[in-house]
Amino acid sequence: MTYIPHTALETEQMLASIGVERVEDLFTAIPETVRFPHIELPSPVSELEVMEELRALAGANATAQDSPCFLGAGAYHHFIPSVVNHIISRAEFYTAYTPYQPEISQGTLQAIFEYQTMICALTGLEVSNASHYDGATALAEALVMALAVYRGKKTKVVLCGGIHPEYREVAATYTQGMGIRIETTALTDTGLESAINLIDDETACLAVQTPDFLGRIHDLQPAVDAAHAHGALLIVVSNPIALGMLKPGGAYGADVVVGEGQALGNPLSFGGPYLGFFACRQEHVRRTSGRLVGQTTDINGQRGFVLTLSTREQHIRRERATSNICSNEGLNALAAAVYMAALGKCGLKQVAELCYHKAHYTAQRIAEIKGYQVNNNQPFFNEFIVACPQPAAIINKMLYEEYGIIGGYDLGRVDPALEKHMLICVTEVNSAAQIEGLATGLEEAAR
Repeated sequence: MTYIPHTALETEQMLASIGVERVEDLFTAIPETVRFPHIELPSPVSELEVMEELRALAGANATAQDSPCFLGAGAYHHFIPSVVNHIISRAEFYTAYTPYQPEISQGTLQAIFEYQTMICALTGLEVSNASHYDGATALAEALVMALAVYRGKKTKVVLCGGIHPEYREVAATYTQGMGIRIETTALTDTGLESAINLIDDETACLAVQTPDFLGRIHDLQPAVDAAHAHGALLIVVSNPIALGMLKPGGAYGADVVVGEGQALGNPLSFGGPYLGFFACRQEHVRRTSGRLVGQTTDINGQRGFVLTLSTREQHIRRERATSNICSNEGLNALAAAVYMAALGKCGLKQVAELCYHKAHYTAQRIAEIKGYQVNNNQPFFNEFIVACPQPAAIINKMLYEEYGIIGGYDLGRVDPALEKHMLICVTEVNSAAQIEGLATGLEEAAR
């Protein structure tokens, strides 16, 4: 409970203890012209007028719903069946938070259980949890888990440069002060060999991504074999849509598979909220973070669902907690579960194949345009690198202003040497007409 001083003397003493003379001194960061009571607010308007103004402001945004979009780099525009929004908009779901009481939370608990079951099927691993904020924190928690598996005896972590740069930044920030030594290879390394060569007996885990940030597909078997030969865990960052047609990390023998679940029925939403999925082998279940919902039977023999494992520090003794990850992310996980259930195994495979074939057609089409080069040296899923005749930022500006197209990701943002390189993403929603429009725009930009 916050203590509120009752006398002028108490207030004076408290201000003196923090080194200020007056209460007003606490607000020096706020310009005097906008401090109360001198705030000059506009005259009141009706709700109708407010909505008109908000619509005008929203209309200034470039959205994937209104413009052909070839931007990916970790967040993807996919078709979302209408059933997803119909289900997650039900009041019993969107008002729910943490299902503390199983007696009244059976619907939420079952939804999370079904989500976990489908993530296990998707990744080829035995256990999945819920509650990670996004793919980046899911990776960070996987590194923390690897450290816990070896009880601090192994403190080195190797991150393949192909992992999303923002994931690597979050992982470094998240684990600072934990005694983890992170070694990373270059983003432009074409394979996993450089990362594999960094593994030694002090390595707790090797983390790789496939398809990686640049869209390239890697054979994970050499990485799995090398990591396990040194007694290290192998962590794989995956695109869940790609798992509709690619061999999952669990099938290779990986110990942990994580990733961003936004593509599974969650809209772009200008950056969030998203969810991170996390799956691992049964032997590591007690070192995972977040929540794990299990199926059981009640005293009458009827099926029921409960929080089997909850390793949040508020729920158990702090020294036994694995993490302070606490947001349920249940609504986003529910959307992912409804999406996967609606599509089924065949539907998810069809979406993945559409992304793959449309991306390869687009790459072939761009390669025909004078001034552009497509990197076809390695297999890719639905993203690929295009070398451009001028900076990608300039080309993207022209694409939107002249053709209303949201172009690819400017790779100069993560590596100055790639200023004239663009990461193009194609999904099932991109039509042949949109692809031809992109080709026309790129050709015009080259001229």
